[in-house]
Amino acid sequence: MTTTPMSAATERQLDLARLTRPDFPLLDQFLQGRPLVYMDHAATSQKPRQVIDALVEYYRCHNANVHRGAHTLSARATEAFEAARATVARFVGAADAREIVFSRNATEAINLVAYSWGLDHLKPGDEVVLSVMEHHSNLVPWQLMARRTGAVLRHVGITPQGEMDMEHYKALLNGRTRLVSFVHLSNTLGCLNPAAEITAMAHGVGAHVLVDGCQALPHRPVDVQALGCDWYVGSGHKLCGPTGIGFLWGREDLLEAMAPFLGGGEMIAAVQLGKSTWAELPHKFEAGTPAIAEAIGLAAALDYLTALGLERIHAWEQQLTQHLFDHLQAVDGLTIYGPDPRQQPDRGALASFTVAGAHAHDMAALLDSAGICIRSGDHCTQPLHRALQVTATARASLSFTNTMEEIDRLAHELQEAVHLLRQNGEPGLG
Repeated sequence: MTTTPMSAATERQLDLARLTRPDFPLLDQFLQGRPLVYMDHAATSQKPRQVIDALVEYYRCHNANVHRGAHTLSARATEAFEAARATVARFVGAADAREIVFSRNATEAINLVAYSWGLDHLKPGDEVVLSVMEHHSNLVPWQLMARRTGAVLRHVGITPQGEMDMEHYKALLNGRTRLVSFVHLSNTLGCLNPAAEITAMAHGVGAHVLVDGCQALPHRPVDVQALGCDWYVGSGHKLCGPTGIGFLWGREDLLEAMAPFLGGGEMIAAVQLGKSTWAELPHKFEAGTPAIAEAIGLAAALDYLTALGLERIHAWEQQLTQHLFDHLQAVDGLTIYGPDPRQQPDRGALASFTVAGAHAHDMAALLDSAGICIRSGDHCTQPLHRALQVTATARASLSFTNTMEEIDRLAHELQEAVHLLRQNGEPGLG
């Protein structure tokens, strides 16, 4: 397959990948005797040296518990931890750092809202509107809440193009709708949902809105105030940061009114044997010793992305995505799920696909033997895969560190893998 000629603008943008690759030590290695190509960024991102160095420096020079000690190390750790909160607040456009609650991950942040808000505000007959494209992390907590409160779950379908069906969404909204919770950018379809429009429509019927921003945040600027939503969640490990750290942004008035999610140390103002009072925001939601080093590492990651420029990242990844689609669509029998970048240029930098005569897991295994890491399976979106009438898809997901040449190599090795599987008579899954 010939390589698509690149314009001068593309060549300039390519400097972003070449500029950043030396910052990512993991990418500088061989896998199965071949130079590593990592295309599983939607599952987890790789970490630049700046993040790794921030973690090492904390443990080497500042390790102490936060908010509790009067000694110098505790003061240093507390200052760095709260500075990290302020960095997250700036990154998402929060009005105040008090609106940022650290969590283990985005899943915990969604559960926090489900238990702290849902238990007190949902009652029998109330409706929660989700979509069929949601990650399990934004389905299961609401299923648990529905069982406990008697609330009813409604699910927005998708269009034939693989986007949220806005007409169906509009039809589901009514006076019983109490919450709308949806993914900003689908980890399987790659579609960018119109978050501001969805939010405005939900508010129009008096509902609150939670947005899962895990896949959107690493790839484009996000301003929670401009979106108008009530809560927004993110995950550090998908933002070039460490695992074990995520966050919830929430409107201050809502967070003030919500009960604590977990009880214990740090989240209290005073404790008596029979009762306790709660700390001020955001600490009433952060029970126990927090992920201090991880928060500091997340701040380093956000500083790194900000220095690169989210607009610049998005522009380069748009070109990568079009290149990816052009090459994948040349594979005989291949079906990509989700909107074409020509129809939705702002779609995510990923492609989930099947190939007739080749199982997704087998394709991924053969690509791995060629040094290329992609994902296969249901990507924690089993209901969506049922709606698509497939049991598994392969997914190549990109970041600003990927290059056009890597996509060319993926396409070549994929063609070889498909040819081999068809020769061996592997059954296709549609």
